[in-house]
Amino acid sequence: MRDFSAGDASRTSCRSYAYDLLRWWRWLAAIEVAWDQAVRTDVRDLVRWLRTAPNPQRERRRDSAPAPGTVNQRTGKRYLAAGYAATTINHQLAVLATFYDFHLHYGRGPAVSPVPPAGRGGGRPNAHGNPLLPVLPYRRAAYRQKVPDRLPRALPDDLWNDLFTAMRCNRDRAILATYISSGVRASELLDMTCGDVDFGRTTITVTSKGSRERQVVPVSPDAVVWIRLWLAEGRVVPADQPLAMSAPLWVTVRGPVRQLNYNAMRRVLQRANDKLGANTTLHDLRHTCAMRMMSDPNMTLADVQTVLRHKSIASTQVYTRVQLDELITRVQEHHARRAAPPPPQVHPAYDQADLTALFGDGPR
Repeated sequence: MRDFSAGDASRTSCRSYAYDLLRWWRWLAAIEVAWDQAVRTDVRDLVRWLRTAPNPQRERRRDSAPAPGTVNQRTGKRYLAAGYAATTINHQLAVLATFYDFHLHYGRGPAVSPVPPAGRGGGRPNAHGNPLLPVLPYRRAAYRQKVPDRLPRALPDDLWNDLFTAMRCNRDRAILATYISSGVRASELLDMTCGDVDFGRTTITVTSKGSRERQVVPVSPDAVVWIRLWLAEGRVVPADQPLAMSAPLWVTVRGPVRQLNYNAMRRVLQRANDKLGANTTLHDLRHTCAMRMMSDPNMTLADVQTVLRHKSIASTQVYTRVQLDELITRVQEHHARRAAPPPPQVHPAYDQADLTALFGDGPR
C-alpha cells in the first residue's frame, strides 16, 4: 500500500485497494492458507463465492426499501442487486494481480501468480495494436466476469422538475442547478470554494477528479442566480463580513458550520427519491447534462467533450446513442405514417338523403 500510494494514487483508490486486500486476507483465513502459498484454485473459489454470496452493504436498508435488483418504474433504472457486482469481482482480481506481481518483483510469495493474466502474454489486450487495422477479438481472461453494457440514462423533464421542486433550501437548489448545467462530477462540485465561482462569466472552476487539474466549466445563468441566493443567506460567511475566497462554498444548513460532504448530499437526494418514488443519483445529472447538450444541433461532439472534460472522445460518443424513450416515440411515428390511408369522404355538395336512397347505409 505504501508503494501504491507513492504512485500519486488518490485516497479513494487506496481505500478501495485496501478493502479488496482485506477481503482476500479474510478468505485466506477462512480456508487456512498462507498468502504466499495461495494457488490458482484458491482464487477460483473466491470468485465462485463472490458470485453467490450476499453483499453486506446491500443488507443495510430500510424494510420499506424496494427489493434489490428490481426496476424503478419511473426512471427505468435497476436497483443494486443483493450480491457482488461483476465489476467488483473484476476489480478484486485486478488488485490481487497487482499485489502478487509486486511481491514477485522482490522475490517474495509464490513463483507463479495465482491470478490468471488479464490478456495474452499478461498484458492488456490490443495494447500495441496498429490503429489502421481493425481491433482483433479476444477472449475474456479466466475468472473475469461479463460486464453488461449500460447506457447512460437522462432524467425526463417532468422528473427533473419534480426533483428540483423537492429540494428544501437554496443550497440544494443551487447544487442541483449547477450539476445539471455543468455536468461536473459530484466530488468536484462539493470541493468548490467561494473563489471558484465567476459570476461575471457564469463559470466555475473545479479540480478534475482524474488529472487533478484546475479547469473552468461554464454553467447556466440560473445556477449562478441560485448560488447568489445561497450566499445571501449568510451561512457560508456572515453578511457583515467580506466573502473569503478560500472558504468552502457548500456547507451544512443546520448545526455547526462544516463543509458538505458526499454522503450528506446523497442523503438529501435519497429523501427526495423517497418522496418521488424514484432512484436518481448525482451522477444521473451529469448524464442528463450531456444528453441535453448532445440533442442541441448547435453543440458539436467536441463541445460536449470539452464540457465533460473527457480525455478521449470515445467516452463522449456514448451519449450519441439513441435513448429508449426517443426510440419508442420515433417508431410509433413511423407506424403512424405507414398506416392505411383513411377512406375517401363524400363531397359536401351531395345530399346525404339522396346518397342513402341510392346506395343504402353501407360504406361508400
